Amino acid sequence: MAPRLRTTPMLWGVGLCVAMLAGLIAVSCAREEPPPAGNAIQSDRLLTPDTETIKGTVPRNSTLAELFRAYLPEDRAAHAVDVIARSMDPRKLRAEQPFTLTRSLDGFLRAFDYEVDPDHYLRVEPASPETPHALAASIVAYRREEADAVATGHIDSESPSLFEAMEAAGEASDLSIELAAIFSGEIDFNSELQPGDAFRVAFRKITRENGTVAYGNILAAEFKNDGRRLEAYRFVLPDGKAGYYDANGRSLKRFFLKSPLKFEPRITSRFSYSRRHPVLNVRRAHLGVDYAAPVGALVVAVSNGVVTRAGWSGDAGRLVGIRHSSGYESMYLHLSSVAVRVGQRVSQGELVGRVGSSGLSTGPHLDYRLRKNGTFVNPITEHRRMPPGDPIPASLMAAFTAGRDEAATLLMAPAGR
Repeated sequence: MAPRLRTTPMLWGVGLCVAMLAGLIAVSCAREEPPPAGNAIQSDRLLTPDTETIKGTVPRNSTLAELFRAYLPEDRAAHAVDVIARSMDPRKLRAEQPFTLTRSLDGFLRAFDYEVDPDHYLRVEPASPETPHALAASIVAYRREEADAVATGHIDSESPSLFEAMEAAGEASDLSIELAAIFSGEIDFNSELQPGDAFRVAFRKITRENGTVAYGNILAAEFKNDGRRLEAYRFVLPDGKAGYYDANGRSLKRFFLKSPLKFEPRITSRFSYSRRHPVLNVRRAHLGVDYAAPVGALVVAVSNGVVTRAGWSGDAGRLVGIRHSSGYESMYLHLSSVAVRVGQRVSQGELVGRVGSSGLSTGPHLDYRLRKNGTFVNPITEHRRMPPGDPIPASLMAAFTAGRDEAATLLMAPAGR
């Protein structure tokens, strides 16, 4: 008779563990099976992206080819440049302009957007879904929305300049420049802003699809400066020329701008027949006004005229001189660069050079001088004698008054609308 096998307790325990382990493995495998389609668990899965998006601005002194080679293989970068050249001159690529580049993980360009100007952008994308590696380029207009808007601001210790006050009001520096240009004949924004000054401005606001903002025409504005209340209303004359006028229809444009600079905080030295020279340490006449300004700040012509001097002039460094009507000549000293040539006609507000420290100078600043009939005069006091511009013709006053009242109503609307 064959011997009978006996199951010992130890062997019985091992068998039980094996059986339990097999059951656990079976349960584990069952749980790892993919859920059926439509199961809620499906949406929780993280998929590895097959593209990468890069946002940046065009580096200085970079070419389009160099920009693409930083992100794409050589041959694919060259292909992208060739495609773009059919829609835009690659040499017109501008530094500091924003771009967005999307590439696949295997190095193919999937999309490229570049802002050409405030109203257009370059779009590069696959020519069709069937040919994802063949690219097409086009210049596309931004979708934009326009609406009337109102902004208000104050000059105080936290916002001592118009730039800062406008930023605190939620608007960009471009609007500051336009507002200052309107009142430039009445306010020297370099020296005459006071704590407690305030402004209110109604304008067309343009919002583009990429979220950036641009500004259309200022329709009306009010500026309270050192106890004065100044108003400005836009009006277009029958010849198509637009100007800004006060509530009585008198032009705000003066023969001279109050300052050849846009904005700087202070006058550092005034007109004087006896001033201690900061370099020579002797007393001598200072026949102009010094404005504190950083190197490169824009210097503009204070009135229409013809350039008589443009270049180096001894202690004055790089200098521009402009002859105006009525016997006036304006001069701009210590420039870092000159933007005009002798004999050139310039308009009021046109760029003539940039602030520097050339010649006999202790640091960056603009020395602005004014002569009348060959004699230097104080630019600040001379400006106060300037008559206002031409008023609205009597035949157009009814039209002006109607437009003024409509703009005044808009100006009083709540800010931020």
